[in-house]
Amino acid sequence: MRLYFVRHGESAANLLREFSNSGCKHPLTEEGRTQAQTLACSLSGQRFSLIYTSPILRALQTAQILAEHLDAPLETSEALREWSVGIYEGTTDPAGWEVHRQVQEDWFVHHKWESKLPGGESLLEIQARFVPFIDGLVAQAGAADQNLLCVSHGGLYRAMLPVVLKNVDHAFAAEHGFPYTACVVAEGRADGLYCCSWCGFPVTS
Repeated sequence: MRLYFVRHGESAANLLREFSNSGCKHPLTEEGRTQAQTLACSLSGQRFSLIYTSPILRALQTAQILAEHLDAPLETSEALREWSVGIYEGTTDPAGWEVHRQVQEDWFVHHKWESKLPGGESLLEIQARFVPFIDGLVAQAGAADQNLLCVSHGGLYRAMLPVVLKNVDHAFAAEHGFPYTACVVAEGRADGLYCCSWCGFPVTS
């Protein structure tokens, strides 16, 4: 089986630099819709058994475009929601973005997994919802020759894909980034999930 991890298209929140990690406040921009449609066309040669999406509007709208174009059923999952920023939700304060940066530095550089924004989620709390979800998809698919697609968020993917993929780490994720509607492709093997390509970059081992 193969898992495709797709980031949503550009949204109004991205342009505003507003923390919008819950609810349905900010839709895709016109550019974001175009990005999603372009991705859908590029994936049209693949058949997907199911598309899972974060319930946050920018991800949901991206997934709806993909599902319609690829003729695949769509389900939402709280496990794919962007990680909570607590008291900074709905704000654009640069001070909040600096705390956000510091928390990620705690996680990815200093391995302080319990660090969090006030009222937000730690890396361990994100892991507690994301990893069982992915493990469940892998277990359900087994050795079947099928493709599944997840639509989620750059912050969540940077934090969690190095946890569930055997051959990438947080330094790799930080170096290669995760642009709008980019895609990481992972392959299920006997001992777990392995990254085959990261946003267009082939990954071996």
